[in-house]
Amino acid sequence: MEHAHDSDGSSSSSRSSSRQSLKSTAKWATSLENLLEDPEGVKRFREFLKKEFSEENVLFWLACEDFKKTQDKKQMQEKAKEIYTTFLSSKASSQVNVEGQSRLNEKILEEPHPLMFQKLQDQIFNLMKYDSYSRFLKSDLFLKHKRTEEEEEDPPDAQTAAKRASRIYNT
Repeated sequence: MEHAHDSDGSSSSSRSSSRQSLKSTAKWATSLENLLEDPEGVKRFREFLKKEFSEENVLFWLACEDFKKTQDKKQMQEKAKEIYTTFLSSKASSQVNVEGQSRLNEKILEEPHPLMFQKLQDQIFNLMKYDSYSRFLKSDLFLKHKRTEEEEEDPPDAQTAAKRASRIYNT
């Protein structure tokens, strides 16, 4: 009889959907990299950083990621300029706090290369990782989202454990 349950389409599909919903907050909590790879994670993290008045950090990081993927020279120049004026110049509207930005000047913007912001991006990544990211994981915003996810888990715990056990023995 055990086998019939296993080949039953509904149980295996609900199994995968419950695994799906488990995923995001658990994944976000694993590493900042995972969080930044998930658009929903980025959205929540930004909400959190807005409250802390440091949203520019993640926006700068995302802009640098996007910049590194840019191939067209002209586009690269435009994006480099945009990153510079938005985040790095002394008059920037969303200035990020990085070392060495004073050495960046308009001149390098004329000859942009994909990794020109890498050092600064790494600094901001570490700043987020050791500062705001750890606070984010303790924040109401994150915990609420995590609770919502757990409530969406349909099977009660006992059943989940049983399913988990059957999954282990079926492999």
